[in-house]
Amino acid sequence: MQEYPIKRGLTNDLEARVVAELRNCFGAEPQKTSNGYRITAGALKRLDVTINADGKSVIIDTESDITAPDESILDTNRRFRRYLDAITGFSTKERVKRAKSVGEA
Repeated sequence: MQEYPIKRGLTNDLEARVVAELRNCFGAEPQKTSNGYRITAGALKRLDVTINADGKSVIIDTESDITAPDESILDTNRRFRRYLDAITGFSTKERVKRAKSVGEA
């Protein structure tokens, strides 16, 4: 389980963007759960996305299919990174930099 902050200014339509980008990036229809959304796609048995109570971050929990072929794993990883870029507004490089600064504090 990992929490990802959302770039300032992108929190207004966060729930709609979470759903739209799940469809766009993974090509799967998200199911509404008690506290968020869930899909199954590629090498992921489960991808749960929950919007944090403050609305300024998302919590993502995944379960991988360890029997998936390598090309499926690589494709799913690429799609997941693209999904994070779209919903958080931060690139992979920016997310890593922010995670390091939070870890040092």
